[in-house]
Amino acid sequence: MEEQPLKRRTELKRPQLSAEEASAILSEHYAVSGELVELGSQQDQNYRVDAPEDRYVLKIARAARVELEAQNAALAHVAGKAGAPKVPRVVPSHGGEEIVPVTLSGEAYQIRLLTFLDGKPLTGRKHLAMESVAALGDIAGRLAVAMQDFDHRGLDRELQWDLRKAGPVALHLLSAMTDGELRNRIAEAMVGAMRRLQPLMPELRVQAIHQDVTDDNVVGRADGSGRLVPEGVIDFGDVMRGWVVAELAVACASLLHHADGDPFVILPAVKAFHTAYPLTDTELEALWPLVVARAGVLVASSAQQLGIDPDNAYVQHNASHEREIFEVAVSVPSDLMDEAIRQAVGKEAAKTVPAMEARLLPDIDPDHVGIVDLSLLGSHLPSDRWQYEDTEALLLQSAARAAGAAATRYGEFRLTETRLLQAQAPRTSALGVDLCLPGQTAVHAPFSGRIVERQGRLVLSDERLHLHLLGVDPTDTGSDTVEAGARIGTTFGDPGALGFMRVQLSTVPDLDPPAFAAAHQAKAWRRLCPSPAALLGFDCDAPLPDAAGLLQRRRRHFARPQKNYYRNPPEIERGWKEHLFDIEGRAYLDMLNNVTIVGHGHPRLSAAVGRQWSLLNTNSRFHYAAVTEFCERLAGLAPEGLDTVFLVNSGSEANDLAIRLAWAASGARNMISLLEAYHGWTVASDAVSTSVADNPEALTTRPGWVHPVVSPNTYRGPFRGAGSTGDYVATVSAKLSELEEKGQKLAGFISETVYGNAGGIPLPPGYLEAVYAMVRSHGGVTIADEVQVGYGRLGHYFWGFEEQGVVPDIITVAKGMGNGHPLGAVLARREIAEALEKEGYFFSSSGGSPVSCVVGTTVLDILHDEALQDNARTVGSHLKARLQALMDRFPLVGAVHGMGLYLGVEFVRDRETLEPATEETAAICDRLLELGVIMQPTGDHLNVLKIKPPLCLSHESADFFADMLAKALRDGW
Repeated sequence: MEEQPLKRRTELKRPQLSAEEASAILSEHYAVSGELVELGSQQDQNYRVDAPEDRYVLKIARAARVELEAQNAALAHVAGKAGAPKVPRVVPSHGGEEIVPVTLSGEAYQIRLLTFLDGKPLTGRKHLAMESVAALGDIAGRLAVAMQDFDHRGLDRELQWDLRKAGPVALHLLSAMTDGELRNRIAEAMVGAMRRLQPLMPELRVQAIHQDVTDDNVVGRADGSGRLVPEGVIDFGDVMRGWVVAELAVACASLLHHADGDPFVILPAVKAFHTAYPLTDTELEALWPLVVARAGVLVASSAQQLGIDPDNAYVQHNASHEREIFEVAVSVPSDLMDEAIRQAVGKEAAKTVPAMEARLLPDIDPDHVGIVDLSLLGSHLPSDRWQYEDTEALLLQSAARAAGAAATRYGEFRLTETRLLQAQAPRTSALGVDLCLPGQTAVHAPFSGRIVERQGRLVLSDERLHLHLLGVDPTDTGSDTVEAGARIGTTFGDPGALGFMRVQLSTVPDLDPPAFAAAHQAKAWRRLCPSPAALLGFDCDAPLPDAAGLLQRRRRHFARPQKNYYRNPPEIERGWKEHLFDIEGRAYLDMLNNVTIVGHGHPRLSAAVGRQWSLLNTNSRFHYAAVTEFCERLAGLAPEGLDTVFLVNSGSEANDLAIRLAWAASGARNMISLLEAYHGWTVASDAVSTSVADNPEALTTRPGWVHPVVSPNTYRGPFRGAGSTGDYVATVSAKLSELEEKGQKLAGFISETVYGNAGGIPLPPGYLEAVYAMVRSHGGVTIADEVQVGYGRLGHYFWGFEEQGVVPDIITVAKGMGNGHPLGAVLARREIAEALEKEGYFFSSSGGSPVSCVVGTTVLDILHDEALQDNARTVGSHLKARLQALMDRFPLVGAVHGMGLYLGVEFVRDRETLEPATEETAAICDRLLELGVIMQPTGDHLNVLKIKPPLCLSHESADFFADMLAKALRDGW
């Protein structure tokens, strides 16, 4: 077969041999038979062959023989290289041929048989984790290294995918496009890309490259979390001699339809490729224009191929991906991506803002400009003021009235720009400065240049810098060029009034820079839009946060057993209702924080605490009203008879004290607790805790006085379903009989009243009624641990034990009762409480302090006045229904536990065996963080999402959580 010219090659239809014809070829030339499954391809035809002994790929092509010989030689070459990715192997025919010529119905084809490379292509996942993206770049880099010394005469070929010829290829392909608007957009993008590439071409290194290391052609295996880890490369059909950097450009382009609109998703791949195969400065500069060129050729090529072969399902499916690739590729300036790419590989170029020849606002005294702090921690943004639309303007006006003029800060992550319930990070980093100035303030040119009006802006440009001014009434200078110091305009408004003006610099011609950038893009954008401080004459630069550095400092002094959420945690510095904010202004929905029961930043609670601190804070041995009033309120919430209160600082202390009360009241030491339970960190509360997730040694290190029994987990325990009550009760009865036979007395029984640590699993009906009766008949005391599940969180009940229809002897509570303030309590019958006096008095230095009691009372007031228990019931029921609906769509969702706003979503790999999906759960939590949701796993297997948000959670927030969880499960993690 002769070499086809490029034009003819782009117009070839894909071979269309039937499965019967392919089977006959296999039988005649390879003695292979099996089920055939057609695989997608644009211009070749491929069948997967599932033979009894192995799996193969039958490749049917019209390509020139020398090109196929080059592909086979490349496969063999790469396979022999240490450190290279896995590749298929060529299977010779009966006659020893690696390429078999076949003629059918007058058409000539070249046939090859390759081994099938096991694994799944990355293209099947809409979302690719950063680790998978980096692995794609790494595999492309290692493949380029392996092919550095490969040569073959079949590498020099005319191919539409050769990015060295992207310009003429696009010109040819676009001529046949019928969508005029899209054709023009692609043409414009290609012209821009070629203009940037042209001067770089002579310095771009050339070697043998695969030219198609894409998400379609890289296969991987699922790691423990279910993420795909790339291992091998298939389809060497485009192997050729080309630019090394084109190998990376092709891989990066394929990632853009996994990017959710964000081109910065490619950066881990760039860094990984550069680590494996270091690129030159010129190649780094060429990378993004090549990505844009690849995107344009992809869309144009698919359009033409569908015109030739409209029934090609593979091309039809890929067309939408390729259109998305193009849209993302042209969504940002090339200069921005060039900066981001250089920063990713540590080759950021030095750039400085040239010295200004004059001040922009010479009539404004730099020492009398009020700087308005709109950051997360800014004192100008108390309570919820940040979310009002006119906040920035009002604060600027107030500061300007006091100082004469006012300005915001450059580079600041503005809380006023954040947005709640957003899957993508908002644009919060200011790329310019907003000013509030007297009307008719003179504006002068800080440097000489050409001045134009563009889209409502006044733009002054020289060869290095471009000044964008918004809110300026231009002065007619009589020329489009001005000298430094010349008056170019005034601010709008009367001299006695205040007006607004925005000042922004850009280093890129013809760019209308955005006012704000998302945090992960801000560093690159700041290179394109430097600070205007030099032309304003005063310091307007905000200090940049350093969350990673702060974490290092924390780890130097904060004891290591005190863990933090997430491997790379955001720096959370503020909260509001059910939302948390990181230092860069990103809002997260807090679905985890059962400590803050009435919501973050509650103004009523803040005011009450501030007032009490200003009056008195001491210990409960003094006589003051707050402790009396709070204890009365607590006792009024408990069942009749539980009217005596101890105040402590935490749930651990509450459970520890409850155990001491059980010892004192019973005269015994033996405690029965449940497996999989967690009760605290003090010596006694830890002793009765058996969760191996919290303590891997829990089951082998319990002291002799602790007697765990089987957890009544009706989902994955030894006895399943609501009818398992008797079986679980029998395990407690057996333990009591064992103690009795040994002549040992019982002190008590402690359990959560809903299985909170396992994800909110209700106890089987009647379980506590039967167990409490047995315990009391053996002289023991019953302790209800309500630290996590009580205080209205269940919605349908204030206390968890109410669902079981029982009354315990002791209630322990903490966490939410202080809304984050250290506050816990033990409520007991008076005779049990006073039994402790045999051992001396009890005292907690800050337990029951005036401030703590005011906190507790105010929390109860808010719970009542804002009907938060009712909200937990209605919103919790709605959320549970949304989560249960996910079970029909995603087999990974094994069960939804709980009630109210204490819910658990349990992930399993198999609904029959209930194999816990531990690694998947951790990865899903990481993905949820990226989508703006705080969530962590719980349970002994860490495979349950522990859903326990503030009780003020809105329906909108509940839906956002369900939607984001569905997105993570659908698109991957």
